[in-house]
Amino acid sequence: MAPAQTYAYACPSGLDPGRGLLGLATSGGTTSGGPAVHPHFFSGLLTEAAPAAAGLIALAEVARTRYFRPQQTAFRDTVVTCGGDRLRLESFSACCGVYARLDVLSGALDGEVVERGTTNVDVNGPLRESLARVGGSDPLHLAVGTDELAVTTLDGAVVEKKVPLPDRWLRGFAEVQVIASGFDLRAELAAPAAVAFLRGLPRRAGAPLWAVPSGRTLRLSSRPASGAVCLAGPDRLATLLPLLRFARALRVYGPAAHAGSGPAASAWELELPGMRYVLSVSPEVSRGFSGEGAVLDALATDEAADDAELLGALLAFEPRVEPDLLAERAGIGAHRVRAALTCLGTAGRVGYDAAEAAYFHRELPYDAGRVAEMNPRLRSARVLVENGSVRFTEPGLATVTAGEHPRQVRVTGDRASCTCPWWADHRGSRGPCKHVLAVRMVLRSADSEVVADDLAG
Repeated sequence: MAPAQTYAYACPSGLDPGRGLLGLATSGGTTSGGPAVHPHFFSGLLTEAAPAAAGLIALAEVARTRYFRPQQTAFRDTVVTCGGDRLRLESFSACCGVYARLDVLSGALDGEVVERGTTNVDVNGPLRESLARVGGSDPLHLAVGTDELAVTTLDGAVVEKKVPLPDRWLRGFAEVQVIASGFDLRAELAAPAAVAFLRGLPRRAGAPLWAVPSGRTLRLSSRPASGAVCLAGPDRLATLLPLLRFARALRVYGPAAHAGSGPAASAWELELPGMRYVLSVSPEVSRGFSGEGAVLDALATDEAADDAELLGALLAFEPRVEPDLLAERAGIGAHRVRAALTCLGTAGRVGYDAAEAAYFHRELPYDAGRVAEMNPRLRSARVLVENGSVRFTEPGLATVTAGEHPRQVRVTGDRASCTCPWWADHRGSRGPCKHVLAVRMVLRSADSEVVADDLAG
């Protein structure tokens, strides 16, 4: 049974057409001034009401959908962060394979930023129905957390939701920002080409497809190629379709690919008037972001954890986190800042925006220690180290004894390999195995005598 997160709202979110007011009720969150029961972030105009309403509906649709084994549905509330010049709203699918974010930028906001911070907002069924009726070009007053929200509903009753938060859902939030930080822009389509490409996608596909740049558009292929972007489960991009009437461009991000590349995650960004809607999809429909293991190396180091604590105290809900500035303020090297940002991501304290190639500060309502402890590979690796199961036979080569099957681990710089079945199946594409993790922990240990004694003995 997944532990439940309780969201308490002073009233339901609502849309009052008569007053032109969209009120988003907030639950407990974190602000620049500390924890808040019902934080108030913004009051002013949404100058692009129709695309913002459609974007909110798309976020809610992702949050209530299981793209893999869709027989079960679940709904988790949207996370909103006010970074001063923008609002970022995030959701994650119930199957952990799709991450969605709506960035409402300064060009679509005209009002007062009351406070910076992060909270959950109530996006209920009646609100979604009301948002679907928003149209035209009239601006809409937006209130994110304020007492005036109560007048948008008939009774203003207190709302309490108890939502199960599975460990893999929490891990997914941690993993997706690490994976996205390795993305580069691979293609940019103008609105007409974007509409034609997205509307022409097959509804279902067995094996992952590859979107290959072709002139001013993309073509689908069953095989990877240089510059291609993986697209597993094209139906997972369905929430982009209702937004196409507002689209100005489509940008596609992914890791470097070549002939012979395996499935990979990708991000699909639709530029809207004054805002961006982004969908990140996992490498395969059956693979959630929670199992990718991208954060394991950073979680396995004590130095990165200490640096993360230091850098965390310097964050102030900036819309862009500048690593060089953090390195200067903290007095540590850039490589240590990058590892610390990964650790902060596992705590839900930073996300990554591929459009700006930058981290951003936000706070999710869960504990970083819990993310580390709920990863079975990391737990197993720590047990191996504690039990003295790692023995170096020569520099860069170790024997890891786990049960009756000793494994050979070879480490060369940043590269590693192992003789275990996990490594044979994935070749590091889903993060390191427990044996490689254990070896790296020992190599990073301040007690270098462990290695020296093994080689001497």
